[in-house]
Amino acid sequence: MERCIAAALVLLASAVICVSASAAPAIGHRASGFIRYSCRATRYPHVCERSLSAIVPPVRRSARSVATAALAVSAVKARSASAFVGRMCGGKPAIRTREAGAVRDCLETMSDSFDRLRRSIHEIRRMGPARTPRFAWHLSNVQTWVSAALTDESTCLDGLSQNAGPAVRAAIRKRVVSVAQVTSNALALVNRLQPRT
Repeated sequence: MERCIAAALVLLASAVICVSASAAPAIGHRASGFIRYSCRATRYPHVCERSLSAIVPPVRRSARSVATAALAVSAVKARSASAFVGRMCGGKPAIRTREAGAVRDCLETMSDSFDRLRRSIHEIRRMGPARTPRFAWHLSNVQTWVSAALTDESTCLDGLSQNAGPAVRAAIRKRVVSVAQVTSNALALVNRLQPRT
């Protein structure tokens, strides 16, 4: 598991997109209009603009580049949330058994979410030109995996709401909700790649 995560991080780091660890800077003049326009299609447009403005190097002005950047943001956040939940599993001997089970289940679903987002980044790069069978096949895979990642995140939150105490639930929920928002945005941006008939 650790080797898989490490390999995925090397892949993300070597990708064209690298997410800044600092707070999002002001959106650059050249990219701001295109990013703002693209983010209108999302459920959380302000989150979308902030997260994409933190990309280094800047997002290119293409729908596919924006969608790929959004997937990278989601994958990085999912991995970070998964690591946090993992620490909650390992360092809390006082957690009640039922609560510990919910946290372990959340760790599993968040790890799955990260893996699906990572695979989606691979897949979006393999698309051919729009309106070809190859493009349609890869796009369908990306849509399926990102939707499944969003379901994983929702499943984690549902399990915590039913079985975890307020302190543990609040600590994990804050991070998972953040992942769910950027994943929802990534799915909306991926869906925009669907050729119009």
